[in-house]
Order: sequence, then structure tokens, then C-alpha cells
Amino acid sequence: MGGGGAGSARSRTGPDTVTRSIRLIVALGALGALGALALLAAPGASFAAPDSAFGAPDLARAARMIVGDGQGVYVEASDGTVLVAQAATRPVHPASVSKVASTLALLAKLGPDYRFETRFTWSGSIVDGVLQGDLAVRSDGDVSLVDEDALLVAAHLNELGIRDIAGALRSRGPLIFDWQSDPGGLRLRDALAGHTSNAAWRAMSEIERGAGANAAAFDRPTVSFGRGPRREAHIAPATLEARPATASRPALESAVGTVSAAGGQEIVYRSQPLIFLLKSLNDYSNNIFDSLVDAIGGAAVVEAFARSRVRADLRDEITLSDAAGEDPRNRLSPRAAVQLLRALERELAATGHSLSDVLPVAGVDSGTLEARLDDPQEAGRVVGKTGTYGSYGASALIGAIRTRDRGTVYFAILDHGVPVPEARRRQDRFVRALLARYRTTPWPYHPDGRSAVARAEILVRERGPELPIPSQAVGHSQPVGHSQPVLNR
Repeated sequence: MGGGGAGSARSRTGPDTVTRSIRLIVALGALGALGALALLAAPGASFAAPDSAFGAPDLARAARMIVGDGQGVYVEASDGTVLVAQAATRPVHPASVSKVASTLALLAKLGPDYRFETRFTWSGSIVDGVLQGDLAVRSDGDVSLVDEDALLVAAHLNELGIRDIAGALRSRGPLIFDWQSDPGGLRLRDALAGHTSNAAWRAMSEIERGAGANAAAFDRPTVSFGRGPRREAHIAPATLEARPATASRPALESAVGTVSAAGGQEIVYRSQPLIFLLKSLNDYSNNIFDSLVDAIGGAAVVEAFARSRVRADLRDEITLSDAAGEDPRNRLSPRAAVQLLRALERELAATGHSLSDVLPVAGVDSGTLEARLDDPQEAGRVVGKTGTYGSYGASALIGAIRTRDRGTVYFAILDHGVPVPEARRRQDRFVRALLARYRTTPWPYHPDGRSAVARAEILVRERGPELPIPSQAVGHSQPVGHSQPVLNR
């Protein structure tokens, strides 16, 4: 019995038991590392500790535990090292992450300093402040014309002696105003007539009169339609000028009861540079992108260009039937999304720009990432693009983090079939895990606080050649306000 007891005791501490113990210790160690990672992935956690403070967490396991097994996750270092690849080759609906490809194509084909033009032309005499004819408007694809811009145009018309128009406003070709299609120019006509929000008038007043100007102290510029002449006399045509929208304008001399010939003039409204426009549209994920890309040939051009900027084996993982992410056929794989993000970064670098110049910075910029990853130790460290289309089961977040140990780390999290609030919670937790894993630094980024109209230009000049009419109809987004872009769904 004693020997048997001793033998039984030895068997419990023999080789098999030792092996099991070692496996248990290893498992507990792995769980401990993941536990530390999960702790640091919680909101409010500190990212100042070096890796040695919590080991080297297994990011692949973190992706499975946090984002979910089978959900698309891809993470890559600046040297091309793949850090995580989970369902990385499977294309799913990317929602508004599609706009990264659209941003890339627009910048490559038009350039960051490109300005869209909207031209206002007229013919006939100006009799006692009344234009004896129609006001025609034609755009080359500007999707960002809003109330503030219309007020600025009205002010210039007033300075040229035009306060009333006997004829009508005629739109030549597709027109978008206040983020909606305005084929007959009815919304634009109302804005020119002064029917705008008080906020738009205040913004325009500050541009014209300086910050802090009291809009109530100045007459709102207006141009009425459908009025006839009072009496006629003659003065020389108004002096032609070309100046930025922000410049102070000298008053043009006028005489009551006079007439001038005005057939050879035009007012040209030039939008803010493309890079600023793209920044504002991406910050709010404005679905007007699908109209904007008509300027370069539409979504088919975006898709072809996006495929041309990635490796051949990734091209079938990119399907873009529209440029905003609303078409149910759109597809991107996580690894293709990261490669498009990197292609966008290279395109920007060629002109001295960075990703933060066209994509929102979490916790800093207003819009889709304003209230995400916004704790003090997180804000400013993630630049990215959201994508949400609940009815398609799509929720996505892609972006980049600057690190001291791996250079820029790029990530794509493309969820499918997960309720949107839960998908976003998982995405943010995984990004926090990345922030915990690496020694990160904020993006060197300072928001430009100027309004879009302050960055625009307006010119009065001799009438130029006719612009070609775009071949496709534009504009189908729903507005949230005169000057606020549309948030993606």
C-alpha cells in the first residue's frame, strides 16, 4: 500500500503532469498579455508605457478577440511588414471608405490646387439698376456652391450696378446648390435674392467687413428677378477687376437713372482649392462625392484608376460602382483598402501634403471622427476614414498611426453583419490596442479655421469662351443645412 501510494504520488508529478503544467503557464502568460492589451485598449488608458510594461501582445489574437473571428482586419507597417491579416483578401461592402479611392483619383487627375468655376454671364443694357435680359449660370462641376457664395456673387452684381434683373436666371447644364441638384437654378435664384440663413449672411459679412462684423449693420446684397426698367441714360461700362473673394472691394461709381452696356462681362466664382474641398467632404463623409467625380469621368474612372495603383493580385478585390459608397455592388478587401490608403499618401507626398490634409484626424476635426478616439492621450494620433451603411451590414474604419518603432502603421477594419454601434465599439477598441502596442506620436496637423468662402476667389472679367456642358447629370445628396455637408449613413 505504501509503495502503491508512493507510486501514485510520483505519477501525479511525472512527465505528463509537468508538460501539462508548462502548457498551462504558457496559456496563462498569453492570456495575461492579451489581458494587458485589453486593459490598455479601454478608453482612458495610458499609452505612455513601453512594450516591456505589458509584454508583446499578439495583435492577431487581439483582432479575433476584439473585432471578431472572420471579420476583416489588416495591419501593415511602413516597410510592408504584415502585422495582422484576418479575412484580409475577402472583399466586403466598404461603405464610405470608397471615398478614399475617389479622393486619390481626383487629386491625381486635377491636382490639389484645382479650383472649380461657376460663371455668371448676361447680355443687354443695365437701365437704372435693372438688367434688361437674363442672368445665365454655368458650372464646370463645383458641388460646393452654397448660400454664402451666392451672397458674394450678389454683392458683386450690385457693385456692377445690377440690383434687379428683368429676365430670369437660366442654368446652362447641370448645377448643384446647397448640396442638392438645382437644375432650374431655383434655389440659387432665391439665395441671390437674399433669401438665405442669417448664419450665411453673418459669415459673408465677416469676410467682407472683417471678423466680428455686425451683419445687422450692413444691407444684405440682393438681386431681384422679373423687374422692368424705370428710365434710361448712359454711362460707360463698369471697370473690370479680378480679385480674391476676401479682398476689400472699392465701390464702383453709379448714377441713379443711368444705363450701361454690359454684354461683355462675367463674374467667375472659383471654389476653394480641391485639397480643402476634399478635406471638408471627407471630414463629414459627404455623399456628394458621387457627383464630384463626374468632373473626371465618373465612378468607372475612379475604379480603373484605383486598380491601376495597386498590385495586380489586388485588383479583383476592388469594385467601385459609385464614388461615395452607396451602391450595393461596391466591394473592397481590407488589404486593398490599406494599399489604396498608402497610394493616396504617396500622391499627397508628391505635392508636399499628408493624409491629415484630406482625411479627418480623430478627436480633432469636426465630423465623423470628432467623438471617436478622442481621449486626451488619443486625440490627434489617428487619421482615418469611416464607412457606415447599416442596411448593407457595412461598418468600416481605415487609417494610419505614426509610430517611433514601426514608422507609419496602416490599418483597415471592415466589419460586415455587425450592428453599427457594436462594430464601431470594436473598431475603436482595436485601434486602441494598436496605440497601446506601439510608441505613437500625434500627426503634425493644425486645422485651417477659415471658411470655404474665405478660401474662394471671385473675379469680374471679360467674358471667356463657353464651358463644355458635363455629359452626366449631377447631384443627389440630401442636405443637412446650407453650409454643412451630408454625413454618410
